[in-house]
Amino acid sequence: MQIPILNGSTTDIAADFRTSLPLNLMPVAKETGISKGYLRTAEGMAEFGNSIYSGSADRGAVNWKGDCYRVIGEWLTRVNSDGTIDYLGNVDDDGSPAVLVYSFDRLAVAAAGKLYYYKPGSGVQEVTDPDLGTVVDLVWIAGYFMTTDGEFLIVTDLNDPFSVNPLKYGSSEARPDPVNGLREVRNEVYAVNRYTTEVFQNVGGTGFPFQRVEGAMIPKGAVGTFATAYFLDTIAFVGSGENEPPSVYLVGPGQAQKLATREVETLLMSYTEEQLAEVRVESRQDKLQQLLYIHLPDKSLVYDASGTAVAGEPVWFTVASGANAELPYRARNYVWAYGKWLFGDLQSLKIGYFNNRDARQFGQAVPWQFDTQVLYNEGRGAIIHSLELVRLSGRDASSPGEGTAAAVDATYSHSYTHNGLQWSQPRLISGGKPGDTQKRVGWRTLGRMDHWRGLRFRGLNNPYPESIVRLEAEIEPLEA
Repeated sequence: MQIPILNGSTTDIAADFRTSLPLNLMPVAKETGISKGYLRTAEGMAEFGNSIYSGSADRGAVNWKGDCYRVIGEWLTRVNSDGTIDYLGNVDDDGSPAVLVYSFDRLAVAAAGKLYYYKPGSGVQEVTDPDLGTVVDLVWIAGYFMTTDGEFLIVTDLNDPFSVNPLKYGSSEARPDPVNGLREVRNEVYAVNRYTTEVFQNVGGTGFPFQRVEGAMIPKGAVGTFATAYFLDTIAFVGSGENEPPSVYLVGPGQAQKLATREVETLLMSYTEEQLAEVRVESRQDKLQQLLYIHLPDKSLVYDASGTAVAGEPVWFTVASGANAELPYRARNYVWAYGKWLFGDLQSLKIGYFNNRDARQFGQAVPWQFDTQVLYNEGRGAIIHSLELVRLSGRDASSPGEGTAAAVDATYSHSYTHNGLQWSQPRLISGGKPGDTQKRVGWRTLGRMDHWRGLRFRGLNNPYPESIVRLEAEIEPLEA
């Protein structure tokens, strides 16, 4: 018999059944002839050129005129197509993320509450007009650079982007909640507040040149400045309405559609408001997958919009880093440039890129894991004779010019639970070396199930990309 693998079940201390999301495995809803969907290892990470940089963490990035610009510590830099880095000028570094947007002729950077411009030939210059105030977030729209200090919407002068007129301040006043961020969508500005989102359009005039779009206010807002991302031609964010728990939403006309499942909301509620305020949300596309990343303190949740449309139900999974997947996912600030998705690495002073030919993260193998739905035979029990993972395996982790992974055996483990809290001792087996595409992975003589049983599978020390296509089981039901 076939056991579904795209998501599983477990339990928690509150005697509640929980959905178990795959770890470092991407669910793919595709008919293969073997199954209706499979789990593919998340992309690996490789160093982009020889891009070790000086300074502190990567803080933000943008593709401007075909080049990748990044704020790294106190530097605005340009990462070139060969991986070398040009240091263009200084910006303040308080350890917080930076925002990069651009107009026709200049790049703007919001960093540490200040606004800077970069223009080739002029270097990096700070906007020192005292009427600018503290810069929390930044967009460019209709010729204006617009910032917010958390209370007002502030625009620079059309003819002089270094000048701010305090008589041209605007505000988001539907509710008294602070403005956490700004987003530009279809030439309209979305002021994303803590509990509400308001929409503004350019109407010109002598005062504040943007007017609130009546009826477009959404009674949901974001938990923090970086908890929003441009996704599916609109805005996705982590947030809530007033007196509501946090969730994940997609902005629609005058409303917000919930993307989160019960499990995702349960996970979000396990963090404090202060922790959620530091959440980073970003998106990217890969082979028709439209992925939304929610970077939490210890891992990242990922929503696949394309997979959701095919599967007919929300597709979520988690990604993490470290030899035991115990560390936060190390890729941040995704930018498509030079035919690759580039990012900054949390753990080292490097620029990396996603590599689908390698499951390692900068040379380190990371584990994957998935659970199944519980097995149940109406309380009569069963004898489990064997379990087999049907895989696409034996792929070589090497890529041209990147060296080859050591020819080690991939290792797999299986464990089970009778209550969803305590798990059995894992049973380890070998999964073969690169090129061994016919190696079969299975476990035999797995004992008697008296009531119900949950199954867990884990891939360990495997540098090679693979897919888990099906879980085949030989089970003998028992009679009452």
